[in-house]
Amino acid sequence: MRAALRVAVEGGRRVEELDEVTLGRARRGDRAAQRALIVRYQPAVGALLFRMLGRGSPDVVDAAQETFERVVRALPGFEPSGPAKLSTWILTIATRIAIDRLRRRRDESAEVIELLDRAPSPEARVASMRLVDRVEAEMMKLPDEARAALVLRAYHDLDYAEIARIQAVEVGTVKSRIGRARAALAKVREGLE
Repeated sequence: MRAALRVAVEGGRRVEELDEVTLGRARRGDRAAQRALIVRYQPAVGALLFRMLGRGSPDVVDAAQETFERVVRALPGFEPSGPAKLSTWILTIATRIAIDRLRRRRDESAEVIELLDRAPSPEARVASMRLVDRVEAEMMKLPDEARAALVLRAYHDLDYAEIARIQAVEVGTVKSRIGRARAALAKVREGLE
């Protein structure tokens, strides 16, 4: 799973939903169908957890395993015709696990966002590293729920309604959380210019 998770953190965009036949078999306990479900959604879960818990965190692999253990256990109760798509339901579980883990380790420092791109010069690389460090530090200062909302929107391309379902809040609350998070990060960038 660790090797697959390393690949997974590169992804994170929307995935095609699992077909109804495979989902039905997985809900009935078919191991091969459950493996297919895990393989399908592992990149999105891995990317979410990677960004929520930090790139150097040993919690990412454990949280991914915990997510899929919970998903498989709860899968018979998932209602495909219900209000949430399977991907939204799985990302809800992963988000809650990440927030629980963040609350438990609030005093630890962790890196959250990978912003460092290929800089053309050593000076530009140093400036990029400073920006990454400042943004990551600012991200870690955000309330867990605001950070989760921002990651789900920016990196997983979920709409406000999906994020509201995941976080069990109103859409307006999600918009407010994301707005405050973006404003906090914009101040970091302005401070470096």
